[in-house]
Amino acid sequence: MAVRAAAEGLTWRRLSCLRPQSVMAAVSRRECSKVTTQRDKSHKCAKFRPAASSTHDWIGPPNPLSNLRPVVYRVPENESELEERLRTLRQDTEDWNHNFWTKQNIDFSQEKEAFIASQLKAKGLSERDEQGRRRALSSEEMAVFYKSFLDKNRERHIIYNKEWYRRNFTITFLMARVTLHNLWRSAINKHNRSPKT
Repeated sequence: MAVRAAAEGLTWRRLSCLRPQSVMAAVSRRECSKVTTQRDKSHKCAKFRPAASSTHDWIGPPNPLSNLRPVVYRVPENESELEERLRTLRQDTEDWNHNFWTKQNIDFSQEKEAFIASQLKAKGLSERDEQGRRRALSSEEMAVFYKSFLDKNRERHIIYNKEWYRRNFTITFLMARVTLHNLWRSAINKHNRSPKT
């Protein structure tokens, strides 16, 4: 009996990959893998999001620009106003985080390429060697760029960290309130169901 149930579960999982949502996700992932570091293409990757489920969160593959996995939080049945506030804030924080790291990673890639090109030009070298391979700088030379990039973006990261901590504190506080509210509601329901003596 257990073997049959497991086989049915495997069959369902295998067949579930043929659902339109999964096909769209595969197309979206394929589209994203072709994306370079151009800002105008970043929106194409973020477009596919399944409808929110009432039972499970959806966690997608890492975005090639932000390197973060997109999350769509579940919408529970009979969602309270407090639960909705929490879910909305969590989703907004996911999107805010994705936007920040997409911009940061694109800026980093563009500035890195420009730095490498300028260093090679200063040495009188082309971007590619005689065999057609891309030239690279030594780790000591790249350390100059990394330090410069971090120094230049220090203020941006300070602002990001402050906002990140503020959002996380608010989310944690709301989660505690939701948990207490649910405990209180289940205690009342249990009390109302108990036989009166």
